[in-house]
Amino acid sequence: MPADDFSTELAQKSYEISLSHAEIADQLGWDWVSVAEHHYAPFSISPNPMVMAAAISQRVKTAKIALMGPDIPILNPVRVAEEFAMLDTLTGGRIVAGLMRGTPNEYVTYNVNPNESRDRFEESLKLIKMVWTEKQPFGWQGRYFQFRTISIWPRPVQDPHPPLFMSGSSMESGKFAANNKVGVGFAVTTLEAASKAATYYREEASKAGWEPTKDNVIYRMPFYLADTDDQAVEDLKAAGAAKFKGIGILNPDMMRVLRQTKYFSDNENRHREAQQAATELNDRVKLGQLLIGSPKTVIKQIEKIREDLGPGILDLTNAGEMGDKTIKSMELMATKVQPHIKDW
Repeated sequence: MPADDFSTELAQKSYEISLSHAEIADQLGWDWVSVAEHHYAPFSISPNPMVMAAAISQRVKTAKIALMGPDIPILNPVRVAEEFAMLDTLTGGRIVAGLMRGTPNEYVTYNVNPNESRDRFEESLKLIKMVWTEKQPFGWQGRYFQFRTISIWPRPVQDPHPPLFMSGSSMESGKFAANNKVGVGFAVTTLEAASKAATYYREEASKAGWEPTKDNVIYRMPFYLADTDDQAVEDLKAAGAAKFKGIGILNPDMMRVLRQTKYFSDNENRHREAQQAATELNDRVKLGQLLIGSPKTVIKQIEKIREDLGPGILDLTNAGEMGDKTIKSMELMATKVQPHIKDW
């Protein structure tokens, strides 16, 4: 995306909102906050999740901090292992390590061949685990990475290492995760597809001689709660509840920026978005891509996810930024929904 579409003021505002939301979530008793890695993208200006996690660690004092990234095939895996260990030390052992392959466009960032993505990922993950668990200096001669001597300082606080997750959407990923006793996560998908993939993962894990717990499975999706179902829908419609490349719902400020770019056609307008929003939101709920409504309704939606997929962890993102309404949504989730689902 052209850099002349970038707004320094909006970026600074977005970072502060993210840090503020993380701090509020911690105060409300949420179990964790999460960050991800994306490059050259307006919908997630987080090219280095390690830096973002470090900033969050200074404001989040109890909740775990989950990194759903870094994209390890395009990075130095030893450096990644060191940074995770440093973060785990800074937070007293509150880091969750999600190691991701990234999307094909990410490979343009550092000129890495996307055809090597899976092989690079698998080698990187195995190396990172060894870096964390091997206490004597060792060398590594792999296909993509070679290191004469590895012996990191500091080491992770969590023993043998932070909880480890990867995407499990494909059969290849599910099998690799099962064979290496790694948890799996599902995002930007459908409940049906995620459920099938999770079943395959559990079957492969059984073949590998172990049984995943529910906490080995993460399901990531946006949410928005209000006092009533109608109010929740109206709030998102008013905020410009549009899908952007299938990822979440953008806040109004970002919508205004993007509307001037190639991502939106010239004849698209806010009125049309509002007309389509209710239908799109309902479709996304049916597909398991969005939690929306009153606390009672959202509990029922989560029950469906529990029955079909059985995740132990819901990694929830705010469906846009609407100021006090977003904060209220977080409060309703913490006080009216979480007590009903925490021990499932």
